[in-house]
Amino acid sequence: MPNPADPILSVQQIKKVYNGRLVLDNVSFDVQRGEVFVIMGGSGCGKSTMLRIMAGGVQPTSGKILFNGRDMSAVKGDEREKMRRRFGMSFQSAALLDYLTVEENVCLPIKEHTKLDPHIISIMAQTKLNLVGLQGFANFLPDALSGGMRKRAGLARAIAMDPEIVFYDEPTAGLDPVVCAVVDQLILDLTRKLQITSIVVTHNMESVFRIADRVAMLYQGRLLQVGTAQEIKNSSDPVVQQFIRGEIDGPIQMS
Repeated sequence: MPNPADPILSVQQIKKVYNGRLVLDNVSFDVQRGEVFVIMGGSGCGKSTMLRIMAGGVQPTSGKILFNGRDMSAVKGDEREKMRRRFGMSFQSAALLDYLTVEENVCLPIKEHTKLDPHIISIMAQTKLNLVGLQGFANFLPDALSGGMRKRAGLARAIAMDPEIVFYDEPTAGLDPVVCAVVDQLILDLTRKLQITSIVVTHNMESVFRIADRVAMLYQGRLLQVGTAQEIKNSSDPVVQQFIRGEIDGPIQMS
């Protein structure tokens, strides 16, 4: 059993090169159990690539990711797949299948990875839909839902297998401020109620300071700073301050 005091995920000297371009440059940090850990930074800074590497969907060029102390790259075959089932992913677009009902979308990962009775799977899916406030919408098709409701359906699918970690890729992208606040509160509620770890990629500053226990800022593929939300707010780094304030003048220049 892992030690509860140890990081649930440890990012160690990760580098990623795409077509000769260095996307991530020697990035290292730890994620603690039960926290909401936010990765922020401008477009093209490598934060979504970092998320996919942490989730096991993309292999780094060098470096390693430790999940519960085990090097993910050293785990192969069925054992690696079993490890990845401990992760849930909430995609920016929700990524729901339009021809399936909301409940059928949530059932997909359970059907794929278990041999449970269909009735039990349905009950599990409806339980998750209730957790995200979509009770009564199980039989709706995704096209019949608002953008915020589709996001919530995507969250229900992300927690369908009772993961230890849920990864969120821009969870409030394209939502109005009120719905953003609702989704942020839902992330907090799910993290606490289900006792999971949430890792969120976003550049929405209101969301960052609403949900984050700790924040990592990436800039030009490098880790600029890691700290609590308050420490990031009070940072003396001019790049951090320009980014969180959304100022035109500063070291960050538009190319």
